[in-house]
Amino acid sequence: MASIDICICTFRRQFLAETLQSVARLSAGAHDIRVIIADNDQQPSARVLVEDWRGRLPFAVTYVHAPAANICIARNACLDHASADFVAFIDDDEVVAPGWIEALVGQAEAGQAAAVLGPVRAIYAPDAPRWMVEGDFHSTLPVFVDGQIRTGYTCNVLIRWSPPYSALRFDLALGQSGGEDTAFFYQLTALGGTIAYAPGARVEEPVPADRASMAWLVRRRLRFGQTHGMLQTGPRARALAIVGAKLAYCGAMTALTTFSPVLRRRNWLRAMLHLGVAGGILGVRQAAHYGQPTQQ
Repeated sequence: MASIDICICTFRRQFLAETLQSVARLSAGAHDIRVIIADNDQQPSARVLVEDWRGRLPFAVTYVHAPAANICIARNACLDHASADFVAFIDDDEVVAPGWIEALVGQAEAGQAAAVLGPVRAIYAPDAPRWMVEGDFHSTLPVFVDGQIRTGYTCNVLIRWSPPYSALRFDLALGQSGGEDTAFFYQLTALGGTIAYAPGARVEEPVPADRASMAWLVRRRLRFGQTHGMLQTGPRARALAIVGAKLAYCGAMTALTTFSPVLRRRNWLRAMLHLGVAGGILGVRQAAHYGQPTQQ
């Protein structure tokens, strides 16, 4: 039997109720589960919702007020309160499948991985652009490089919470721009930890209207690239030459796939990723994306 702390960071999002409803339906097996909710709003705006759900969940619930508008403050608050064998993270706009936690723990115990990622499937509205649905640009899956996963994400992950990994924390400097999860998992692998993948640990995430656009996808890819560029080591000139070649190739592929709505956009987004890498290498400051007044 393993103990697991399921961590959910929230910021003024009523969808948290649906997230908790899905957590209540989890098939936990013999595992000992606790739910930690970190409220990142300046005021404890999620407290009433969490208290309302406390009696409906079959698991213990810990509410933490962790202001304000910096996702790393909330994530680190979860880690500071964690005491289980494993820590799991999901977002407050997702729903988990009933077998989600068992799939993650099973994979972790089978291979002794330091972290296990699961897939996040995007759910599109009926009026979403056809190219977006066909290309499925919003779903999240791990990236394999030479057969290995080198970094991860916090929208669906299980982390082995024992030394040396339990000393890790998220970088507060990235708490509004994003990329903090990428940096965190680079630290984990630098400590010798391996990252595995559990395809059966499914999570679903509805795509809101304000994210169903090419402009949002471009901003997201630029941010991803900036984070990777910022974490680059080695000679800067050589790194810029490599990313420049990749950027030119993706630009050419964009032109060659002009008549394919999906491939054209996919190649252009790859170009934007590499442009972001170049910006990160050159020290271009990342824009703030998290905790803005318009977020719901």
